[in-house]
Amino acid sequence: MIEVCAALLRGGPAFLAGEALECLVTLRNPLPPDATSASSEMLAWASAQIHCQLHASESRVALPPPDNSQHDAQAESETVFVPNRGERGQCILSTPPKILFCDLRLDPGESKTYSYCETLPVDGPPSFRGQAVKYVYKLTIGCQRVNSPIKLLRVPFRVLVLHGLQDYQLPQDEAVAPANPFLEAEEGTKKDSRLADLASELLMAATSRRSLHLYNISNSRGKVAAFCIFKTVYKIGEEVVGTFNFCAGDIPCLQYSVSLQTEERVQEAFQRRRGQPASYSTQARHQESCLHTSRTSFSLPIPLSSAPGFSTNVVSLKWRLHFEFVTAREAVALQGVCSEGQSEAASWTGVERMEVDTFSWDLPIKVLPTNPLLASYISQFSSSSTLTL
Repeated sequence: MIEVCAALLRGGPAFLAGEALECLVTLRNPLPPDATSASSEMLAWASAQIHCQLHASESRVALPPPDNSQHDAQAESETVFVPNRGERGQCILSTPPKILFCDLRLDPGESKTYSYCETLPVDGPPSFRGQAVKYVYKLTIGCQRVNSPIKLLRVPFRVLVLHGLQDYQLPQDEAVAPANPFLEAEEGTKKDSRLADLASELLMAATSRRSLHLYNISNSRGKVAAFCIFKTVYKIGEEVVGTFNFCAGDIPCLQYSVSLQTEERVQEAFQRRRGQPASYSTQARHQESCLHTSRTSFSLPIPLSSAPGFSTNVVSLKWRLHFEFVTAREAVALQGVCSEGQSEAASWTGVERMEVDTFSWDLPIKVLPTNPLLASYISQFSSSSTLTL
């Protein structure tokens, strides 16, 4: 028996596309060291590969059948390394497989650790779990004992895509700077650090711009309120803050609600039926009664577990604020009822019946990814996985 453990480095299972994913693969013979030499274990080889699997809803997405023209008959054999063997959906992206070792012998109590490193492709989609499609990334490690079928160890992780990082190039002064030959192993770490710093700069520059956006909200009867928001570009984890000024309106507003929603739309070429509507998911919601309210505000957090806006050849994801208003058709006055024997005391009661109108409004916003270290804190994935051969 051999125990195989794969652990992602850097402290979390979330990465930016373009970063290097590093994983330590440890193999151990769990028998005590004083066991006989006949208890030694032999492994023929082990290999690792990253792939992205597309899962599509059959009722919403019409994917073309997979191309079987290059089907390899050996792939059906249990002795051939196929990372997505047994999984549903289609493999839309994969890195070249890397061999970790060949002909490994482990004596009782002995262990060996191997390092796997691969740069995540920048042309892939972000990790996403929607109603129509799912994009799932996994690192798969295949191990084979001598004269035994392959067993697969999978480590799922999350990928965030920030457009513009793929154009990043090292500055010329860094490329020609003197290098320490004793620190060559840290070069990948330095590059990832610079990439993470660049991503933070790009996100900060895109989301820190503030300018006053004013909107007059009206229906067929007149003006209801003035709405103010200071920016329309956010990153995951931020809060969307807006304010209402009902003093600027002519029509009484009884109640309003604001929903932070994602719009998932299947591209026309892959729609199951023509004119297929988009799917909407509410990420956060605020509702308030506002009769006789002069000013009010709302704050909606963008969940760290959500996906930023993106577009692929199959589906697109956009963000919006969805407003719903309930307005009165006539002016609403306070009704006072005096208490007996108390000329100055009065209780206020609401009207029993009121004619109302309802209407809605949508405001598109843009949501970008966040720092992968921050996203790792709430990730549902574990940074390590184990397998027994």
